[in-house]
Amino acid sequence: MPKPYDPDTRWLGAVMHAAFFLLLGGALARFLQRHPGEPRTPWILALSLTLAVLHLLGPVLSGPGARHTLRSLGRLGLVVVVWMVLVVLAPSFSWCAVPLFYTGLRTLPARAALVLVTVLTVFVVAAQLRLAGSLDPNLLLAPPAVAAIAAGVFLHTERQATRQRTLIDDLIRTRRELAASERREGTLAERQRLSMEIHDSLAQGLSSQRMLLQAAERVWESDPDKARTHVRRAASVAEHNLTEARRFVHDLAPADLARGGGLEAALRALAERESGGHLTVRVHVDDGARVPPLPDRVESVLLRIAQGALANVREHADASIAALTLTLLDDQAVLDVTDDGHGFDPAALPDTPTGVRGHGLPAMRARLRQLGGTLTVESAPGEGTVLSAAVPLEAPRTGPADAPEAR
Repeated sequence: MPKPYDPDTRWLGAVMHAAFFLLLGGALARFLQRHPGEPRTPWILALSLTLAVLHLLGPVLSGPGARHTLRSLGRLGLVVVVWMVLVVLAPSFSWCAVPLFYTGLRTLPARAALVLVTVLTVFVVAAQLRLAGSLDPNLLLAPPAVAAIAAGVFLHTERQATRQRTLIDDLIRTRRELAASERREGTLAERQRLSMEIHDSLAQGLSSQRMLLQAAERVWESDPDKARTHVRRAASVAEHNLTEARRFVHDLAPADLARGGGLEAALRALAERESGGHLTVRVHVDDGARVPPLPDRVESVLLRIAQGALANVREHADASIAALTLTLLDDQAVLDVTDDGHGFDPAALPDTPTGVRGHGLPAMRARLRQLGGTLTVESAPGEGTVLSAAVPLEAPRTGPADAPEAR
């Protein structure tokens, strides 16, 4: 295979062509000066002109595309044959071999190029010894030394260039893979965000609507006023869900936080909305002290965890009282959700998300892990449940694509 032509080495090709024509012109001038009017002179002139034309038309004779290899080899072979005939007729043309070294090294594979360089060097040595008329050690050793230096430097430079091209290709491929990986991680992170938002808002709201409508259906004939109350509450939950859906699609804060008043007001609004029927939800905040503003992400995460926990209490705990307790310490905010329901065994939860509890706890842990927080669940059958979420007020952020834990 021929070596690819690098545009960055055009200057070297131009130098070699200029050197070739200088050597060819000098050799021709020397021959004409020392051997005027000899019978071989017309042949020397014709072969010199042919060699010059072959060099000038090199790119045209080599040609582009798939035929480049055969044309290049044919052109190189023709140049070498013409030069050898010239050297046989006039040994002074032997030094034109130096630019031919470059042409052969550029065109042929390394081993074939070294063979060609060796053949050219033998012709140069023979021609110089013929000109000298006696055995001159300098003429015997100098041409092989020059050929060895030229070939070694060229091959070393080619290997370095090949390594650099390989490194650049690897870098480009790595950058493309990294960009694709970042796109995949972004897609997974957005899917995770939407799944948690849907679970913590829409799914729980739909569940509440279903229970309210079922309750209205049960008392529709016996107590129409109570049934209409259930229907109005279901409509209110639907309106709240619609607002939540519009906000989380745009990655905005929960609707309760958007109304103002901070996390405390949002927790009280959530408690009022979730209270009803046999469940009463209470809120305790720092022994009654006013909660200072917290980072937006901390408030959103704690509110979503409160929503998910109360949804679990309503659907699974059969509790009559639930409490949301927000405690602010020097370095973290802690939200405790307790209920007096029948409790459960945390160790008995399935490894894969199933149902509201099975999906809710991994989602809560994933939310907290993004802020460097922790989730603790304490429960036992018949003893209620205590869920505690702690978030550092200066939380280190992990990657957005962290997946929920299995439990």
